[in-house]
Amino acid sequence: MITWESFLGSFDTGSGIWNPLVWVLSIIFILLIVYSIRRYGKTGYKEKTDQTQSFLSGNPEYEKEQMHIKASNMYWGFTESLKFVYKILDRMHTGNVSDYVLWFVIVLGCIFVLIGVI
Repeated sequence: MITWESFLGSFDTGSGIWNPLVWVLSIIFILLIVYSIRRYGKTGYKEKTDQTQSFLSGNPEYEKEQMHIKASNMYWGFTESLKFVYKILDRMHTGNVSDYVLWFVIVLGCIFVLIGVI
């Protein structure tokens, strides 16, 4: 039978002592600190105004189709600088799962050889 004394007492877990009352008091103390910090925040927030719109570096917000940035535009510099790597990988890409499993086994075997040698 669980009593209040056993609940409020400390438990010896083998790797330390755990007291539920200390945890409850710690959580309450942390919540009071968080609430006191939050209380000093700005109170001028108004819903359904321009404050609720996302900041787009000062640019006006358009419809979704006009605002969408394609990944090809977003990563253009990255893909352009590594174009030679993408050409090699594109030739290696067959779409066959067994080819990928073969490459995985080859790379894993090389890693095991390196680990075994070192």
